[in-house]
Amino acid sequence: MELPENRFKQGLATGETQYGLWLGLPDNSAAEIAAVAGFDWLLIDGEHAPFDLRTIMSHLQAMAPYDVAPVVRCVEGNTALIKQLLDIGVQTLLVPMVEDAEQAKQLVKAVRYPPAGVRGLGTSLARAARWNQIPGYLKKANDEICLIVQVETASAMDNLDDILAIEGVDGVFIGPSDLSASMGYIGDAGNHEVVDAINKGLNRIRAAGKYAGLLCPDPSLAQSYIGQGANFVGVGVDTMILANETRKLAQRFKQGAPVQEDKPQAGY
Repeated sequence: MELPENRFKQGLATGETQYGLWLGLPDNSAAEIAAVAGFDWLLIDGEHAPFDLRTIMSHLQAMAPYDVAPVVRCVEGNTALIKQLLDIGVQTLLVPMVEDAEQAKQLVKAVRYPPAGVRGLGTSLARAARWNQIPGYLKKANDEICLIVQVETASAMDNLDDILAIEGVDGVFIGPSDLSASMGYIGDAGNHEVVDAINKGLNRIRAAGKYAGLLCPDPSLAQSYIGQGANFVGVGVDTMILANETRKLAQRFKQGAPVQEDKPQAGY
């Protein structure tokens, strides 16, 4: 049995933009439906959505048979929590609210086994090691880890170059919503000042040889960010899709608007 290769890192290495979807619905059926949709990656949001360790693992299991890369955003950069996430099989980790280089340095240690880091050993209990069924897992695991740090405040953007200088940080994800709030434009991530700050950040990330990403459901703005160097872009959120489309459907019928959609195929 071989150690699974990190699909997210493989996708980024092609140089092609990697498109993803945010997962906030904790039922693993939602994850499996999204897994067959055709996205390059799916992010399990353990920061804002109602996930715990067991439901994150359930999502990973649901996605495993399909050609899609799982990414997990943890609730915080806690070393003990990171250890548990890695042990259940997380290979790509997005850590929110990274403010400075020292914090990034500690995260690099948290995701790696000694001597490169401080990740604790417990492979007989770890799904990641297939419960000790992967020969040499301890010596190979570090190479398949992808650490993405999330920079999402004005102060963190000021520290961006120092964060980028930390070896072991594979990429930086810019959080437009929190960044806009910290800049005084709460709820207005499309403000030109915020967009300008993001564009400059994307260019700095790419210039440092790191991968750059963000979440942007606005198609035209997403394309603009890709032009500025974004390698991976979240283009939607499952909860938003469900909320928006169900509301539209209800309004279409309740308000008497004509329905001009193709008839669903039999067995839909």
